[in-house]
Amino acid sequence: MATASNKKAPTRAAGAAREHMFIWEGKDKTGKIIRGEMRAATETVVQTILRRQGILTHKIRKQTFSRGKKITDKDIALFTRQLSTMMRSGVPLLQSFDIAIKGCGNPSLARLLNDVRANVETGSSLSQAFRRHPVHFDALFCNLVAAGEQAGILDSLLDRLATYKEKILAIKSKIKSAMFYPIAVVVVAALVIAVMMLFVVPEFKKVFSSFGADLPAPTMFVIAISDFFVQYWYLGFGIIAGTIFGVAASYKRSTAMQATVDRMMLQIPVLGDVIRKATIARWTRTLSTMFAAGVPLVEALDSVGGAAGNVVYKNATRQIQSDVSTGTSLTVAMQNVHVFPTMVVQMVSIGEESGQLDSMLSKVADFFEREVDDAVAGLSQLLEPLIMVFLGVVIGGLVVAMYLPIFKLGAVVG
Repeated sequence: MATASNKKAPTRAAGAAREHMFIWEGKDKTGKIIRGEMRAATETVVQTILRRQGILTHKIRKQTFSRGKKITDKDIALFTRQLSTMMRSGVPLLQSFDIAIKGCGNPSLARLLNDVRANVETGSSLSQAFRRHPVHFDALFCNLVAAGEQAGILDSLLDRLATYKEKILAIKSKIKSAMFYPIAVVVVAALVIAVMMLFVVPEFKKVFSSFGADLPAPTMFVIAISDFFVQYWYLGFGIIAGTIFGVAASYKRSTAMQATVDRMMLQIPVLGDVIRKATIARWTRTLSTMFAAGVPLVEALDSVGGAAGNVVYKNATRQIQSDVSTGTSLTVAMQNVHVFPTMVVQMVSIGEESGQLDSMLSKVADFFEREVDDAVAGLSQLLEPLIMVFLGVVIGGLVVAMYLPIFKLGAVVG
């Protein structure tokens, strides 16, 4: 049994019916069973093309994709790296998409790439095809691809874009790892406290009621809190869940809420410094990548603000863009917004004077990425003893408060 090599239908003209991928099986002129894949508009087209090639088909099935997982930034970064590598190796664009689609482990991403490929095949440029999916390919991504197409260096720009997305993902991962540990400990501690208040303390209360003596003040305080928990536990959980949901919904819809939360995040001791350094690293890395690709400064700043990931820096970028568009130098514009350290402004000034702004911005990004690495490591070491103290005071305090009456009873009996 032989398997035929993949054959594709002729490229359709712009405006023709949308094509799908079909899996077919049939017999050639010698009677051998062969299989393959073909991109065409309908099963009839597949059957007609194969008949002209002397293949008698007896099974044609349109390839379908399951719903699949959500498409993540990591999926897009990996695809960009794959596309860059294949194009730098001389693989044609459409064939590169075919390879990426077949090797894709996420059906949702496969559908997305299949749609992008179909748009390119009908005559759209790659950047235009990407712009049809703004949720997954933002303005920065599309602008860099367009710049690469215009300059004839698409493979080089895709490589730079892949490197950029990988570095941004690395920074986000470090920030998440720094925040995950303390958040997880606080959540677990809250669950333990809730269980103690709802189930453990009431049992102790039953035992203490037979003592016939006054209980210590800490014990009375814990029992009072437990009584409140038992009576109004649904209200407490409802308030917590409602607060979290309300803040999250307001953050998505309200620019004022986003600015407030982002500003507060920058003011948090220790963690705020890490977030600020990560934001500056993303900001400078994005501007460096855009500027090196030949995108004009004013146009590049459109994408930079959103890529920073912080409303404070997004608003500052808008002000910088406004100043630069009226003839102000980038250095002066950055000084006027008062959100960048002196070192960053000085490096930008040197870059403008020497004509190597993209190189200087890249060095600033490298510096702050290393600073984020060191800060995250230091933050982890600092949080461990603080968390131990927190657990000792809260959980240990509850346990001691419950056992104080027993100690007092033992002393009286002794």
